[in-house]
Amino acid sequence: MRPFWRSYSEQENGSSTTRNLPIRCTYPRKASEIERSGTLAGLEKAAKRLKDSGRPQKVLQVPQKDMAKAAKAMQNVGISGTIKNMGGTRRRSVTKKK
Repeated sequence: MRPFWRSYSEQENGSSTTRNLPIRCTYPRKASEIERSGTLAGLEKAAKRLKDSGRPQKVLQVPQKDMAKAAKAMQNVGISGTIKNMGGTRRRSVTKKK
C-alpha cells in the first residue's frame, strides 16, 4: 500500500525530486491542507494545492506561530479560506487579495 503523501511517480522512480503532493484531506465540499514548514514558499505551495483542489471551502492548518505568514501566503496566491492552528483552538478567515 502506498503512503497517502507520496505520488505514484515518486513511488515508482524512488526519487524525491518529482513530487506531486495531493491534498491531505478532502471532503465533498472541503479541502484541508497541513503545512508545518513555516517558510513562506512552503505555505504558498500548500495554498496553491488548496486553490487547485476546486473545493469551495479551503482550510490551511499550520502551527500557531505561523498563522500570520499563512495568511500572507494565501493572499499572495489569491484564495480565500480558513487558517487553523494545529490544535484547532484558533481560526482566522482570509479573503482574496483585491
